[in-house]
Amino acid sequence: MDTPYRGYDVLAKWDTVSFDDRTREELTRRLRDVPQRRFLTKEEFELLAAIVERLAPVFCESERQAIAHWIDDRLFHNLGEGFRYAGEPPMRESWRKGLAAIDGEARRLFAVSFTMLDVSRKDTILRAIQKGVVDEAFWRGLLRPSLFFSHTLLKTIVGLAYAHPSAWSDIGFGGPASPRGYVRLGFNQRDPWEAEESR
Repeated sequence: MDTPYRGYDVLAKWDTVSFDDRTREELTRRLRDVPQRRFLTKEEFELLAAIVERLAPVFCESERQAIAHWIDDRLFHNLGEGFRYAGEPPMRESWRKGLAAIDGEARRLFAVSFTMLDVSRKDTILRAIQKGVVDEAFWRGLLRPSLFFSHTLLKTIVGLAYAHPSAWSDIGFGGPASPRGYVRLGFNQRDPWEAEESR
C-alpha cells in the first residue's frame, strides 16, 4: 500500500522527548497485550472478526485481527462512551442484537452465515445495513440499522484501528501531544519532529 508517509515510523521516537514513561507504557500495552475473548460467544466473536476484516483500514493484518479482541474486552468490562441514543438498548445488548441481525440478513439473502460468505457478498450485506435496506424483523428493539452501522460498528472498529501505532505511522501522526506539545499550529505548518509527506 502506497502512503504519503512512506518510511515514517512513529516508534522511532521511543527514547526521545516526544514520549514519556506513561506514553511508552500505553504503547507497550497496545503493541503486546491482546486480550482473550471473554464476553462474546465463539460464534459471535467469529462473526465480529469477519465484519472487522471488511471494515477496518488495511494497514497491518495482525492489528486488524486484534480489533475484535479489543471490542470484546470493552464489552467484557462494559466500557462505553458514557451515552447512547434514545431508544438504543444498553451497549452489550446492542452489540449482541446487532451481530445477530447482521447474521440474520446474511441468512435471509444468501442462506448461509455471514462468516461463510465471500468478500463480495459480505460487502453487499454491510452496504445494505449502512443504507438501511434490511428486514426490519431482525432489527426490532435496536437502533436504526444505518445508525448501528455508522455509530457502533464503523466508529468503534476504525477508532480502535487508528489507536494503534502502526496506523499512526501510516498517516504521519507523531503520537500524543504530551509531553512535548506542538508549536506550529498554523495551516499547512508542521513541527520539525513531525512526519514529512513524501513527494
